[in-house]
Amino acid sequence: MPYARLPLQPVPGNRVAEVYADAEIGHMGFTYVLEDGTEDTIPVDAVLEYNRDPAYLRDLLVHRLTVQAVERLEASGLSHREVIRRLGTSASQFYRLLDPTNTSKTIDAMVELLTALGCRVEVRVDPG
Repeated sequence: MPYARLPLQPVPGNRVAEVYADAEIGHMGFTYVLEDGTEDTIPVDAVLEYNRDPAYLRDLLVHRLTVQAVERLEASGLSHREVIRRLGTSASQFYRLLDPTNTSKTIDAMVELLTALGCRVEVRVDPG
């Protein structure tokens, strides 16, 4: 993670004095302390996103599709049973698809769900 991307940036007169995996956030990020005693914590997600980690970006995309599916389901007026019927799946699988914390679902399954809700899903690729 480059210093230029840190919210609290070190400068020549106030350098990084200490860096450690932060137990307060379950070692899921690091805290750095500048010479003047100011500190900031960077979650591991920020590092993964900055470095464009493929697994992290995939999970982020699945999460965004899930949020959209939940919003579209609420707006559609369709019953859960009707969507389950359209998908040809079980109720438990349907509820797993709606769970934003479930990262084991596939992008394909989310596209199928959104299509069953009457949505069109497009993929856009941006350079760099």
